Parts: sequence; C-alpha cells; structure tokens
Amino acid sequence: MAKEREFVKEIADIDTDFAQWYTDVVVKTQLVDYGPVKGTMVIRPYGYAIWENIQRELDARFKATGHENAYFPLFIPYSYLMKEADHVEGFAPEVAVVTHAGGEELAEKLVVRPTSETIICEMYSKWVQSYRDLPMLINQWANVVRWEKTTRPFLRTSEFLWQEGHTLHATEAEAKEETIKMLKVYEEFAKNVLAMPVLIGQKSEKEKFAGAQETYSMEAMMQDGKSLQAGTTHFFGTNFSAAFDIKFLDKDGTHKNPYQTSWGVSTRLIGALIMAHGDRRGLCLPPYVAPVQAVIIPIAAFKGGVTEKAQELFNALKNAGIRVKLDNSDASPGWKFNEYEMKGVPVRIEIGPRDIENGVVTCSRRDKTGEKFTLPIEGLAEKMPALLKDIHENMYNKALAFTNAHIKTVNNLNQLKEAVDTGNFALGMWCGCRECEDKLKAEMQVTTRNMPFDQTPVGDKCVVCGKPAKKKIYFGRAY
Repeated sequence: MAKEREFVKEIADIDTDFAQWYTDVVVKTQLVDYGPVKGTMVIRPYGYAIWENIQRELDARFKATGHENAYFPLFIPYSYLMKEADHVEGFAPEVAVVTHAGGEELAEKLVVRPTSETIICEMYSKWVQSYRDLPMLINQWANVVRWEKTTRPFLRTSEFLWQEGHTLHATEAEAKEETIKMLKVYEEFAKNVLAMPVLIGQKSEKEKFAGAQETYSMEAMMQDGKSLQAGTTHFFGTNFSAAFDIKFLDKDGTHKNPYQTSWGVSTRLIGALIMAHGDRRGLCLPPYVAPVQAVIIPIAAFKGGVTEKAQELFNALKNAGIRVKLDNSDASPGWKFNEYEMKGVPVRIEIGPRDIENGVVTCSRRDKTGEKFTLPIEGLAEKMPALLKDIHENMYNKALAFTNAHIKTVNNLNQLKEAVDTGNFALGMWCGCRECEDKLKAEMQVTTRNMPFDQTPVGDKCVVCGKPAKKKIYFGRAY
C-alpha cells in the first residue's frame, strides 16, 4: 500500500476532486500539453493515436453506409455565415474573424470555420442540378475553431478535431431516415468500440443545433454523474438549401430544394473515454482504441533467454495484428507496472526466467488491476483477441451498470434537484416549455439532455411546473 500511495499522489483523488483528477491524467499520461494560445491544446502522440483509432473505426462505418470523404476550406467568407439567421446567431459569440492578410485589410472579412455548413452548401449549390445527383453523402475530417471562454483539454477547446457529415436528399423522409441512421451508427460505435453506453434521443428546441429543425444526441454518463454530449445528428429540412439556393430538377419536372442533414463527433470522445472508464490509478482504455493493447515487460532480462523470448513473443503478437509494445528499457519493473497502468494499457505481460521454465507468461488486466494469471506462451497470440474482447465487454458492462444505477426517476422539482445534486441523471416528464428549461438552468445549472425514443410516461405532470406533461426527458448537469 505504501508504494501505491506514493504512486497515486501524482494524480488527484478521483473521488474527492474529479476535475483535478481529469487534468492530472490527461497531462501525466502524455495525451496532451497546453498550447501557447489560451484554450488550445497540443495532442501528443499517445493521445493522437487514440484519435487515429477512433477515426479508423468510424471512417469504416461511414464508408459502409455509402458516405465519401472530401475536404473544404478552413476560411469562409463572412457573408456566408449571414445567410442562415439562426445559424449566425448561434455561432456569432464563438467565431474567430480574419480582417487582415498579406499585410493588407481584406475587402471581405473571413471566418475561421466553427462548422462547415455554409461553405459546403455553397459548393452543393454548384454540384447539384438533378435528382440524379442525390443523395449527396459527404463527410469531412477537419479541425474547427470556436473561441471558448472556459476551456479544458478534449472537452472544450478553442480548436478541436472532428468529423462532420453533410448530406442532401430528395425527400424529407430520406433525410430524416439518414439523421436517425447516423445516430444509431454512433450508438453502435460507442458500445462496440468505446465500451461506453449512451442515451440517444431528440434534443429540445432550446438545446438544438443553430439552424436545425431537429437535433438528436447521444449522452454519456461520466463517473461524476455529469453528462457529456458525445455526438449529435441534425435534420435541417430545407433551411440551408433554401438560404444557399440549392435546387434540383425532380422527376416531376419541377425545381425543389433538397432536404439536408449534418452529424458529427469530435476529440471530446477522448475526454469521454477518460471520464467514463478511468480510476484512481489513471487511464483505463478500451482495447479497440488503445494505442498499445498489450505491453511486454521482461523480468530479469539479463538472465539467459529472457530478452530473446520476449522479442519472439513481441513478434508473434505483432504479426497477429495486436498493437504491442516491448519495454526492454533499464527502468525497474515496478516503475513500468505503474507507468502502463496509468496509461491504461489493457494487458500487461510479464516474462522472466521462471515463466520460461514453466512455458507461461504472467498477465495482468488493466480493467481488473491487481488480478494476475498465467497463460501458455504457446498460442498466446491466438488467445489475445478473445482476451481483449472479454476486457471490452467487462468495461462496457461495468459502465452500463454505473449508468443504470445513476438514473433516477423523478416526479417533482425537489426530487429532480436531489437526484442531480447526488450525481445522477433525472428522468421525468416535461411540459415542453422553454420557461421550465430556463428556470432549471438559472437555479440549478441543470439542462435537458434528450428525449428518449421510448416515450412511455413515468408520470403525467411536468416535474418543474406541475402542468400537464408532453414529453419524457433526461435532465442533468453537463460538460
């Protein structure tokens, strides 16, 4: 216990200071460093490797659903932003504007993209002529800039990385189907790659995306009981296509504005992983996004055969497609154990002279820190995928149990307040009035999160005002 206390003092106590714990973890595990401009972050190789794995998994899913990648400019004419009234109003406080370039004042100000609807719509207006050009299914991997006042690495930064899908459809039904389909793609990805349960549903009118007719979100519960909006999909209707004069000649010979969707997730998913799965010893990474899935640590490497056997094992795992690292540095085994536990590596493999004699390796799972077991060296590479799958499933089930235990059904304002004050989501009925949302935000810093698709009532009155209820909705505090 003395050694553990000495190690974990580098990281704040997750139970008593969750915010500081988070900051300590992202810095000490070398996920990020702070950029020289306030609110910016430098994503270090270990952190960027997580993003690359997220990107690879999502990109395969987008392409499997018929989407193609493209890239659009970082700079957007200011006039484009002004074409959709709700959109400009929603983003105006966060927009970074370029007024000078090349030593001269620009004839028209430029916006550094906070999102790309406007520039993409301008291009779509040139590309779409006929119903034969639809659907237009394009995704972009890019950076965006939103000048945030309060920032925290991954969760809210002035510049971040994301993907944004932008699609056009001939009919309203097709566009709405796309909006829900991509929400469910995100939900499946969160479960099967991030080991993270999410609550999906429609956002309220107050909380929807600026310029959208409908916004849907997936909300993930963090271990402090707060919600993190982990992804969104939007049905725009013809709001943008009308504003940007996107028209197509339909089969009936008439010109029409196509229906549009947008959907995106960002590097804040890395923040979600940290806060959903981490513990007092640091990161606990789901195997399918972990930069290193297994680390091999030689014990008494100077003794005959250990270094060579460790290298053989490394080669076998690597050839089997496992992201594996062999740490044959001169640091002590104890230091290495702590280091890779803090970095959240799913499997630690120890190999020493006695292990070689017995034809086994000693393994430790990060999701069950402290539990050790042996596996035969022979055939270890073939067994590793099943072990990683079991770790993933255990992490998901643990997070799901936590989420389910921290959703409280409430029937009035006092119950709602008690639920969120004690680190829970509140599930209750709502009258649909913005006044009730404004009251919660002002008095409790609580917001509506989303309305689940299953609208089976849990009461008949609004938990805020007591008037007849219209919707079942999740309430909570959020990042």
